[in-house]
Amino acid sequence: MNDNINDKNTNTLTTRDQMNVVVIGHVDHGKSTVIGRLLADTDSLPEGKLAQVKANCKKNSKPFEYAFLLDALKDEQAQGITIDSARCFFKSQKREYIIIDAPGHIEFLKNMVSGAARAEAALLCIDAKEGVQENSRRHGYLLSMLGVRSVAICVNKMDLVDYDKTVFDNIVTEYAEFLKAINLEPKFYIPASAREGDNIVTNSAAMSWYTGPTVLEAFDSFEKEAPVTDKPFRFPVQDIYKFTADGDDRRIIAGRIETGTIKVGDEVIFLPSEKTSTIASIEGFNLTSQQTAIAGQSTGFTLDTQIYINPGELMCKVADVQPNMSTKIRANILWLGRHPMIKSKRYKIKLAGSRMPVWLRSVNTVLDASDLTTSSYAEQVERHDVAECILETLKPAAFDLATQIQQTGRFVIVDNYEIAGGGLILGSVEDKTDRITEHVNQRQKSWDRSKLTQGLRSGQYDQRSALVLVTGPADSGKSDLAKDLEAYLFNKGRYVYYLGISNTLHGIDADINDASLRDEYLRRLGEVAHLFTDAGLILITTASDLDDYELEMIKTLNSPNECVVVNIGENRFSKTVPDMQIDSIKNSDVAINEICELLKAKKYLIEYYV
Repeated sequence: MNDNINDKNTNTLTTRDQMNVVVIGHVDHGKSTVIGRLLADTDSLPEGKLAQVKANCKKNSKPFEYAFLLDALKDEQAQGITIDSARCFFKSQKREYIIIDAPGHIEFLKNMVSGAARAEAALLCIDAKEGVQENSRRHGYLLSMLGVRSVAICVNKMDLVDYDKTVFDNIVTEYAEFLKAINLEPKFYIPASAREGDNIVTNSAAMSWYTGPTVLEAFDSFEKEAPVTDKPFRFPVQDIYKFTADGDDRRIIAGRIETGTIKVGDEVIFLPSEKTSTIASIEGFNLTSQQTAIAGQSTGFTLDTQIYINPGELMCKVADVQPNMSTKIRANILWLGRHPMIKSKRYKIKLAGSRMPVWLRSVNTVLDASDLTTSSYAEQVERHDVAECILETLKPAAFDLATQIQQTGRFVIVDNYEIAGGGLILGSVEDKTDRITEHVNQRQKSWDRSKLTQGLRSGQYDQRSALVLVTGPADSGKSDLAKDLEAYLFNKGRYVYYLGISNTLHGIDADINDASLRDEYLRRLGEVAHLFTDAGLILITTASDLDDYELEMIKTLNSPNECVVVNIGENRFSKTVPDMQIDSIKNSDVAINEICELLKAKKYLIEYYV
């Protein structure tokens, strides 16, 4: 990314590269002091800031430290530790830097991961006097796991060991052996004293035995990652905007291009729905017409063919290498939640633009990052563990391997509205079984069956049980039609029941008050439907905007009993063919008659048998 900046030394407009660098290390190993020195010695502080901080220290009768330049949070000042990832900026002769000061305390690893995930390079600080600590190893492993490859190690506070080369060499030997085992090879090991300014921006006279680069020179030697424009096109759909004013009928698909390039006329595919279309136009607020768009742009697109897609889908070019798509993901996870990650609990995964339920299916290995020992097939993932796991989503997720496209190969996991873990995708898992099917199979094995068989009930009721599921857009008139259908069949002597959505919301779903738990609403609907149809009834219910995977879940939960799908209005399925499609309800009696003819054809009404 190139930014035009006004160089304050020359007052000329220049173009510089920009790089994100995370600075991490064990608590009190001096990373904030290193950053403070970089800011001060490169003249990157706001005018008068250094003098102001020094004056405040004098006023409060405490010695000045360069770390105070970063203490923007009151909690940091009170506790003396960095609790969140703070960003600051400085520039060298070569490029402009965004420095991410990541917390080192083990309790704030979550914030450190968040900072490191945005970094192109890293500086890891180790206290020369304290040496390599458990968190030093843990942080090294996290950099490796997150795929940060441009790394320098700053052995800080060399003034506390009298600038002893032997101390430095011993730390380098110990830490290099550890990092080699996790496939991380730092470009430099730099002895430094941030407090005294040794080897931060200028070379140290006290360590003439060291001939390598300063910290600033190491930064300038880091190579920028390959342009993301050269990678396959990936566009997580954030939202869809539909216009109606003044005859404007555009449906704009909005989001940010993560990788690749695209132009008008390119054929695209949306995953996981697998719907395809062609780019008709590239839209931008207050912009002239564009023919191309590239990675990093927040933009919008219109399509030649109007198709229904949901926010969270991943738009790709048909001509590009396609991402993986699966309900089972093999991944490395760092777990930071207050409670262990367990198999039976529902979590949420944030992957590219998608937000969906996810469950821990199995734990392959758990790694102790401090000594690289592993344990296999644990039952849960404890706090601060790094584990290779199999995750299962309710619907297929579209993703890339983190080693190929990090932007769509990284994820975070949310537990009770808090980010509790994050990880990198290693691959997909080919497994035809899923948790819903396994649950239904176990339910069938354990079901305490009545002596009244379905055949006996059919003979008594003159009907075969079924779930009649009326779906379509929210404003398509589904509920009124479903109620009218119930009344018609009831008057014909049928054993029928209409289950309204509000009935479940105030009944079995009264404990759910979060719209994001849609999958749990639908799961319970499927379970309730199974009870009604097992009792021999024709159950009529409605559900808005179902997709293929939600419908399949309801059908599976209702099994072994059958389901009849009636779609009203726009057909938003990509793979499912409804049993009946009604474009609009112009006459309720006609629609009811058509549905009854369908039930007759499928032989759910015994009196119609021929």
